[in-house]
Amino acid sequence: MAFDGIVTRAIVHELNQEISSGRILKVYQPTMHEIILTVRQFGKNKQLLLSSHSSYARIHITNDKYENPQEPSMFCMMLRKYLNGSFIKEFKQIENERIIHMDIETKNEIGDISQKRLIIELMGKHSNIILVDIERNVIIDSIKHISTAFNRHRSIMPGSTYIAPPNQGKINPLSIDGDTFIKKIDFNSGKKDKQIVQQYMGISPLLANEIIFRAGLNQISVYKQVFEQLIETIINNEFSPQIIEAKKRYFYVLPLQSVTGQVKQYTTVSEMLDDFYSGKAERDRVKQKAGDLLRFLANEIKKNERKLEKLDMTLEDAKNAEHYKHSGELLTAHMHLVNFGDTSIEVVDYYDPNQSTKSITLNPHKTPSENAQNFFKKYHKLKKSKEMVTEEKKKAIEEIAYLDEIISQIESAREVDIEEIREELQEQGYLKKRVDKNKKKKMTNKPTPELYFSSDGTEILVGRNNKQNDYLTNKLAKKNNIWLHTKDIPGSHVVIKHDHPSEQTLFEAAQLAANYSKSKHSSTVPVDYTQVKHVKKPNGAKPGFVIYEQQKTLYITPDDTYLSKLKQTPSK
Repeated sequence: MAFDGIVTRAIVHELNQEISSGRILKVYQPTMHEIILTVRQFGKNKQLLLSSHSSYARIHITNDKYENPQEPSMFCMMLRKYLNGSFIKEFKQIENERIIHMDIETKNEIGDISQKRLIIELMGKHSNIILVDIERNVIIDSIKHISTAFNRHRSIMPGSTYIAPPNQGKINPLSIDGDTFIKKIDFNSGKKDKQIVQQYMGISPLLANEIIFRAGLNQISVYKQVFEQLIETIINNEFSPQIIEAKKRYFYVLPLQSVTGQVKQYTTVSEMLDDFYSGKAERDRVKQKAGDLLRFLANEIKKNERKLEKLDMTLEDAKNAEHYKHSGELLTAHMHLVNFGDTSIEVVDYYDPNQSTKSITLNPHKTPSENAQNFFKKYHKLKKSKEMVTEEKKKAIEEIAYLDEIISQIESAREVDIEEIREELQEQGYLKKRVDKNKKKKMTNKPTPELYFSSDGTEILVGRNNKQNDYLTNKLAKKNNIWLHTKDIPGSHVVIKHDHPSEQTLFEAAQLAANYSKSKHSSTVPVDYTQVKHVKKPNGAKPGFVIYEQQKTLYITPDDTYLSKLKQTPSK
């Protein structure tokens, strides 16, 4: 994990400069693991993100927008009670660990000054956000409750005494010199990076590798020199936030010579963390929330594919329909030659230009007339089945395309979009409808397509699921607006809210259509565009399905940077 003790020190230093002494105006809990505090400082509002996510635990100022639930959680309500209107005194890092104390000054019910502490423990799956009464050292509440049944060392429950995480016996690297550092390393046993991580608190494998890389194969004294230089930089808070695009994506607050790749520098640690983590946690939540849907959709597609195989076999059998018709007609024409109990008959095939003979197999337990009628019954059955199978095959192909499009929408969905997709599948009969006490309340909520702005400030709307697609195209868009969609590829409906957009706006809207399609990773994607009045939804068509005419086509190389470029508020 790159969010080690050094990154923690850097963000604590930054937060003390940016929002220490600021006033907490609002508290939100957009997800199970994230808290957003709106802090007023130096005449500006800043959003402080606290995350206890098992994979993306962090703390930093954020510019990302989060969808807040209609009903706040109990923990959020509790934080509002104690933190709204309070002042942040300071941020403190414990030793060189990933533990931060955010001390807060507030007032109690009778107006007296009260000291509270929000403890942010950034420890992977053990990460937590805990509110503590400083005077009594008692836990008021936490975002995760941990009983002694799960942790013998300490209980993290309301009313329990706060006990810090157990000491792992590591040394604080910021409190020693180079000589002490090299004494703790066995240079003959190898795996020096693991030794450094195991011996010193707050040093990640990334920093350990950096120390070894800079020292190279030189003498032990070089390790001492490299360590002391890095520690001096850290103690002086001379940080250089950066993200490196290599085989993997790395971030750190010190220059990394051990990682080769494209380096992007940032002016603040928060900007770096915001960029690195932006969307990661939400995509993870969406993946978890939509996991059952994706498995269900994949199974439905497999069912339809197996159905197509069976239908193709039936169609192959139906090719014999004419054979049975001809056999029945030939048998009827030669009925006088057939006796009851015959197993076959040789007749002249007058369908053959050469008038060759044909052998017809008979059922000896049936009369000649019954044998003829049996051939005609098989003919009519196969003829009828051919028509039905052709229709069923068409439906199966359309259903696979529809389900494939739903999967594509889930892959780029937000949390709120997943619920709309789930509702659509319920309405289409794929899923059972859940009993919802707030059904009336939900029905009043209109779909909200994603809003973008082109370079010249023109609004561009993107439907992220079929409910949004239908609402955008059939109700929200005006008849002369420009409508876009990838050609013969599952994707989103895109509408330019302008009757005569510039070529640049048209290109940027096409970029959005390509990026919100199943072919977003292709080298070239065809995107059709036409006026909304030329787009029609056939009666009985599935959600999101339309037909259109008088279109023109652009060929786009998808570039996902447009998703962030066009998301900014337009300049006036």
